[in-house]
Amino acid sequence: MPDGWIILDKPVGLGSTQAVGAVKRNLREAGHGKVKVGHGGTLDPLASGVLPIALGEATKLAGRMLDATKAYAFTIVFGSQTDTLDLEGQVIAISDARPTWAEVAAVLPCFTGAIAQVPPAFSALKVDGQRAYDRARAGEVVEMPSRLVTIHALAAMGEPPEGALEAITLTATVSKGTYVRSLARDIALALGTLGHVTMLRRSRAGPFALVHAISLDNLNEIGKGARLERILLPLEAGLDDIPALTLDPEQARAVHQGRVLTGMPQQDGLYCAYHGRVPSALVQLSGGSLSVVRGFNLPDVAE
Repeated sequence: MPDGWIILDKPVGLGSTQAVGAVKRNLREAGHGKVKVGHGGTLDPLASGVLPIALGEATKLAGRMLDATKAYAFTIVFGSQTDTLDLEGQVIAISDARPTWAEVAAVLPCFTGAIAQVPPAFSALKVDGQRAYDRARAGEVVEMPSRLVTIHALAAMGEPPEGALEAITLTATVSKGTYVRSLARDIALALGTLGHVTMLRRSRAGPFALVHAISLDNLNEIGKGARLERILLPLEAGLDDIPALTLDPEQARAVHQGRVLTGMPQQDGLYCAYHGRVPSALVQLSGGSLSVVRGFNLPDVAE
């Protein structure tokens, strides 16, 4: 059974669940049988770009990918706001005001760092036990609570044009929980106008970037007989930001059994524990004690 990551450059129009289905179908057609598959972070159908898809034991790390920092390019069209804050929705308000490049550049620092953000009503977040988008589609006025997110970097792309702007493309590196549609809405409001997102492309999710991504056509080649190894990244590729910790055979056996190790000299923190070249577990070190956060059942792990 394959274990690792397929990084898909998701096209516009394909949902994240559909992308997982496409991976499952290609693996099945390639003769891999039933493989556990999951994605590391929803990407709206109208968005494109990096969608990490975990296979086998890598699905144990999909939750970490949801919490990872992500980077996007997105275009704001000024002058109108839609109920979904993107192209999919209906226009609910218009404005004749248009900002200049200098005005945009002046306001962007106000949206860098820790900011309060109100998520879109058309989102998968739950309000009183129901998905917000279900309530919004039913015609309810959904009050979304504000929450803190972090915008690590925010900049305008291209050369400054003359005069008023009809649209602008920005890049943003953001923390988990950030909605780019809300960010675009709030930037437009701060500029004294309205706006919505017409293009959204994810360029990075955690350690994975567009350079790692394959097209849907390349994915479909697997179902036609192409070697999976050509596109499959190892499980540990999702842990590039985690330091490695080498275990001896006795320690690896204890970790594989879920036992706590004591007397470890390393600094406190999260580690990827290895036995030889094979990841044994994601482990937490605290005060010299090592405990298993998530164990991996990969070939050659000590029994």
